[in-house]
Amino acid sequence: MSNAPGLSGKVALVAGGSRGIGAAVARRLAAMGAEVALTYKKQRDAADAVVSDITTAGGRALAFEVDVIRSDSVDTLVRNVADRCGRIDILVNSAGIAPYRPLGAIDTDYVRDVFDANVLGTVLLTQAVVPYLPSPGGRIIHFSSRLAVSPIATSSVYAAAKAAVSTLTLAFSKELGAKGITINAVAPGVIETDMTTAIINERGDAIKSATPLGRIGVPDDIAGIVGFLASPESGWITGRTLLADGGMT
Repeated sequence: MSNAPGLSGKVALVAGGSRGIGAAVARRLAAMGAEVALTYKKQRDAADAVVSDITTAGGRALAFEVDVIRSDSVDTLVRNVADRCGRIDILVNSAGIAPYRPLGAIDTDYVRDVFDANVLGTVLLTQAVVPYLPSPGGRIIHFSSRLAVSPIATSSVYAAAKAAVSTLTLAFSKELGAKGITINAVAPGVIETDMTTAIINERGDAIKSATPLGRIGVPDDIAGIVGFLASPESGWITGRTLLADGGMT
């Protein structure tokens, strides 16, 4: 495993790093030289598999359980990562849920669940990690979505939650700039993961034809962008949401 100087000696906390885009991000940051603390909520086996991939390739990784909508769980996570790894330099928050419902099926519990997982989790993780990040030099990367700027039918509540993530990212950058901590978000289009299987089965051909680059994205497409935002080379970018959808929007 290569140890690119950009992240050598750094510790990256990847929330939601046991599957999909988060797992690809965890592998990418480890390949860039970071020690990775990845989290899971329920799927310990999936998290252990990612840790095994990283360590087999010569990197360093640990898995931690967390529920990102509980402040006590998030605080314990951050404290444990700092204790075990000695520091935290980077937070990548890819934890979240993406259920769609038509207007007539939206109820109170659904709205709360979507906003808790995607918005409250963003706030709690940011709050908890900031005191541990190097100042200057800390990096925070959240996940928005192209649906935040171009929603489709039935995506309304999820799209609104991801738009909130972009707004929080911009607003938090005004507070964190004085500390030399950057905070940005990535807004992917449809990416091939277990969460998008149904969408791709239903609309895969239409998505490809509407995408100038002519294909559906894969997790490594997004992991590379996160790697850049986590690196010293991105130090003059903060408060931004980077749209990554192959040119569709």
